[in-house]
Amino acid sequence: MDRMESRAPEPQVVTRRIEPDRLLVRLTGDWRLDRGVPDLAPLCAAVEADQALRQISFDTTELAGWSSSLVAFLNQCREVCQARQIAFDPTGLPDRLRRLLDLAAAMPGAGIVRPQAAQPSWVAQVGLKALAWKAATVESVEFIGQVALALSRWVRGHRSFRKTDALLLAQQAGAEALPIVALIALLVGMILAFVGAVQLERFGASIYVADLVAIAMAREMGCMMTAIIMCGRTGASYAAALGTMKVNQELDAFAVFGISPMDFLVLPRLLALLAMMPLLTVFADVVGVLGGFVVAMSMLDLSAMEYWLETRNALNLTQFNAGLIKSVAFAVVIGVTACLRGLQCGTDAAAVGRATTSAVVTGITWIIATDAIFAVVYNALGI
Repeated sequence: MDRMESRAPEPQVVTRRIEPDRLLVRLTGDWRLDRGVPDLAPLCAAVEADQALRQISFDTTELAGWSSSLVAFLNQCREVCQARQIAFDPTGLPDRLRRLLDLAAAMPGAGIVRPQAAQPSWVAQVGLKALAWKAATVESVEFIGQVALALSRWVRGHRSFRKTDALLLAQQAGAEALPIVALIALLVGMILAFVGAVQLERFGASIYVADLVAIAMAREMGCMMTAIIMCGRTGASYAAALGTMKVNQELDAFAVFGISPMDFLVLPRLLALLAMMPLLTVFADVVGVLGGFVVAMSMLDLSAMEYWLETRNALNLTQFNAGLIKSVAFAVVIGVTACLRGLQCGTDAAAVGRATTSAVVTGITWIIATDAIFAVVYNALGI
């Protein structure tokens, strides 16, 4: 049996003009998947080059055997004929093969292997990337505008979300985030104190470790580390929740009932972050200073009073407010990015994971970019 199959002729396509406007395609050999499928390109080139061609017919008298590979080949050939408005005559094909072709035509694309599209040039790829970036930018700006309109409606007293939902979101974004914020802030404060102690001890300026930890936590590390934690924790949760609602068509149900997802879903999440981020930043500043105090006490033999007085002298209201203003901006970045990615989620199962990952990566990127912008502005203002 194996020797007989190995001697079966290879699949071939032979074309012959039988009339001025009619082309006969002879299909010979064994058309099975393990023997490969002849390339359709020569036949397509012949069809494109012959402007007088009006009909294609087939001869399968020398066809040794066939499988779904022949169905795919003929279906692609028929699509080429339809594009050129050439009659596709299947009368010369076996009856079973004609029925399969009719079934493939009733369900286009089902089980048919189509030729891959040509890879665009690098110039075209740059243009497509630019157009995609432009569309994403326009969509982001429109989303920010819709959020601003929803916020203005809430300020005027037109509240569409439930108060219990807002309180629950505030609890999830605030109280439930305290343990992880405390742990990270404590470690960051200890690291800052340790690095500062190693260097400042060489110059006999160990007391300035308190200044380093206090200013760094109040201006930069407290608000930024809190924002990164909230982006990976709460922002990812928002994107996953909204993405899941879109996959389950719950957002469509909101639209049917005339409920705006922007007012009912996005706005309470953004308000919860705006309310909790400054409080979490203050908490992180205090814990970070305590972490620096622990290191200073253990490594530098500083007293608690010395450390406290130096911290109080280093900090002022301007330094403290600089971090709080950043925390509000970071809250807007996290809320807008997470909700936008959630609403942009696709409808397949893997889309929720992609939306969540994109929300975290985009959010952290914009947090760092926003912090850099604040650094330039504060330096220009002399803060």
